[in-house]
Amino acid sequence: MTRHKLGFWILTALVVGNMVGSGIFMLPRSLSEAASPAGVILAWAATGLGVLTLALVFGSLAVRKPELSGGPQIYARELFREGSHGSILAGFMSTWGYWVGNIAGFVAVITTFASYLSTFFPVLTSDKVWLDFGGFTLKAGNTLTFLVCSVLLWGTNAICLKGMNSAGRLNFIATATKVIGFALFIVIALFAFQQSNIGPFLAPRTNEGGETIGLLSQVNSAAIATLWAFIGVESAMVFAARARRKQDIRRATIAGLLISIVLYVGISILTMGLLTQDQLMASQNPLVDGISAVLGPIGGKLLAGLGLISLLGSTIGWVLLSAEVPFQAAKLGVFLPSFSRENSKGMPKVSLWISNLLGQILLLSTISGSISAAFDFIIHIATLAYLVPYLIASIYHLKLTWTGETYLLRKERVTEGMIAALAAIYSLWVIVAGTADLMTFVLGLALIISGILFYPILLKYRRKLTNKTM
Repeated sequence: MTRHKLGFWILTALVVGNMVGSGIFMLPRSLSEAASPAGVILAWAATGLGVLTLALVFGSLAVRKPELSGGPQIYARELFREGSHGSILAGFMSTWGYWVGNIAGFVAVITTFASYLSTFFPVLTSDKVWLDFGGFTLKAGNTLTFLVCSVLLWGTNAICLKGMNSAGRLNFIATATKVIGFALFIVIALFAFQQSNIGPFLAPRTNEGGETIGLLSQVNSAAIATLWAFIGVESAMVFAARARRKQDIRRATIAGLLISIVLYVGISILTMGLLTQDQLMASQNPLVDGISAVLGPIGGKLLAGLGLISLLGSTIGWVLLSAEVPFQAAKLGVFLPSFSRENSKGMPKVSLWISNLLGQILLLSTISGSISAAFDFIIHIATLAYLVPYLIASIYHLKLTWTGETYLLRKERVTEGMIAALAAIYSLWVIVAGTADLMTFVLGLALIISGILFYPILLKYRRKLTNKTM
């Protein structure tokens, strides 16, 4: 219906809003722990080029296969014969993993919101013990953080149920505010930058076992963190079915990526010059601490306020994204049919409620640990859930260029085939780097495989549908 159609600016805001979310606030700390300044710069270069190839793949597929909407994972079913068990299983499992990864994404955004709210309400970081039972300790700050996160989650749920356009406009306003605010941060940081804070450009890092980590290993580690910054580049593609013009999907993806790259690279590198390496690695709010070192407490509170506005918009975008993925997959017959139900506003009501209930469960991670620890845990276990669909989309694009389907010009096939190959290589590299740790690999794989428990429900529904049509 026309009232649900999204234009270029709303789609671009969804891309920027979802990409420039929790990552931009916490990444300076994560990157300083993972790599030296040289490693960080190389990781940004590799990630930026890799994600650019992915963005080009997403944009091309959205135009060439407009009937396949709902995210990069949906192309898994197209790698097999239409209607086969392999096609249905691949579509279901990749959708499941990507969906759960998206839920982890908005939980990371919400926990970061609580971190920045603590600037105004320090009680959110209170270590006062409310309950000590066996090995479990319940602190005042953790409990209040959990309650704040829960209120934000269900408040966003209510906003999204009111309609795509109203939620999209709120996200656009928040995104425009954050872009302007972060541009000002970059200008201020340029003038206040202290090269002495960075330390040795090629400084070694050590792992938990005390072993020295070389530059290449640092780049691998930092690449996982920088990739998280780009998760959401496919947002316009997920909402392809709601786009006013299919061409806007490609344009919004590229425009959103370029805006995000400028903000991310500028802020993550310049923050290194505002705080010492030790201060940065110990910071729960690196951007606030950085600007406070320049402008004093008032500057910190202004940036924290900007962060709250930014994260509110990102929460809306991520919740919308998380609900849209299984909704569109269900409409295409590769996910549980109940997820295709809409309310009177055309919103995926069942998908919204279930996605947010699962998010509520993940938010329990804030009760027993620090906000930064919860953030790191969530992004690591979600890495595989995101990268597998990215790899799938790249391989499917390669398949199209190989067979020539949707192509008229040979030169175009060759060019896009090379881009798809680079996107696939990049996805494989980050999968290997991101899951080198056995625990990360097992937890990430568990996210994807856990969906097999619900696959029989989909098969039962499809059998009933087949019997009715016979």
